[in-house]
Amino acid sequence: MARRLRFNGTGSDIGGCPSLHEDLDSGEVIVHGPPLTDPEDVVQLQHLSGGEVAVVVPRELLADWVPKERTRQARPIGLDEFGDLFGKFEHTAWRLETRRRYASDEASNRWEQFIAAGSVGEEWPEGSLGRAFRDTIRAQTALGKRVERVRIVDQPPTTGQRYLLDGARWNIASGEDIRTMWRTDADRLRLPAEDFWLFDSRLIALLRFDDDDQLTHVDLITEPAEVVRCCMVRDAAWHHAVPWKRFTAEMHGEA
Repeated sequence: MARRLRFNGTGSDIGGCPSLHEDLDSGEVIVHGPPLTDPEDVVQLQHLSGGEVAVVVPRELLADWVPKERTRQARPIGLDEFGDLFGKFEHTAWRLETRRRYASDEASNRWEQFIAAGSVGEEWPEGSLGRAFRDTIRAQTALGKRVERVRIVDQPPTTGQRYLLDGARWNIASGEDIRTMWRTDADRLRLPAEDFWLFDSRLIALLRFDDDDQLTHVDLITEPAEVVRCCMVRDAAWHHAVPWKRFTAEMHGEA
């Protein structure tokens, strides 16, 4: 069975070599780079067996891209503590949204309205979690902070994705900046199939879901290599994703 490898990073700005990957199942690290070929260098290596190849990598590659702990030193938190993060970040909250369905969306009157009428109403019910989140985002963006997200969408979009696409106009009205990308493009860029928020380029909130698409808890991760990896994912996704208005216009054949 083929390994499930994830690209962690590279020590080169040109050509992507030497680079480092991680086996998602075993935690093993795979490094590739220029081979050590000078016989006078090779003869100094101890325990180099037949079929093995020595490669040369800069020290920074391992220091920057291999997490010290395989577990990422995640700290599981409940949903209440997760919600508090949106009132505490200092400058930027960024989301990668990759799932085809979020069960929590389907438990609201807005979902029923969308199924019946094909569009999402503006107002969340008084006292709802959606209203509280909207008010928090408005308050934070009014202070000059940025709240951004990239949504990955299938072609054709699932019902849940169409619901989020239609309702995004109200998120934007509250101060969010939302961009969208087709899943085929995300796969081409090798973006991870992960759902996470990245706060202030230093704290990852990795969302965990059960088999029924319910959000169960959140893992907080501050391990430097993981934070840098998520920052790279953010930069690539943000660069290639399309602003919501343009994406929906093109999707409906209006542009």
